[in-house]
Amino acid sequence: MSKLRFRLVTSLVGFCLVCSITLAQTAPTTTPAGGTTASATKSSSKTPTTGPATGAQIAAAKANHQVWVNSDSGKYHKGGRWYGKTKNGKFMSEADAKAAGYKAAGRD
Repeated sequence: MSKLRFRLVTSLVGFCLVCSITLAQTAPTTTPAGGTTASATKSSSKTPTTGPATGAQIAAAKANHQVWVNSDSGKYHKGGRWYGKTKNGKFMSEADAKAAGYKAAGRD
């Protein structure tokens, strides 16, 4: 019985250690102005992103010949199924997307 109890305690201690590290990485930080911000350890993506676009935003972006940049995959879409639909992305010109290091999607 003591071996089982020892394993249970060591497993619980290990789990608590992992949880405390995760919480420390995602804890809000205080700004110099006294406000709080999101996690300071999370690095920003190549560009600020938004969620999926609305139909009006998609139509306006197509009219302005913009591409949809998927910040998660590092690809940009000129049209097609994922244009304005991915979870994290934004519209920008194709030249800006290439300059930021994004690659054209294989299938559009």
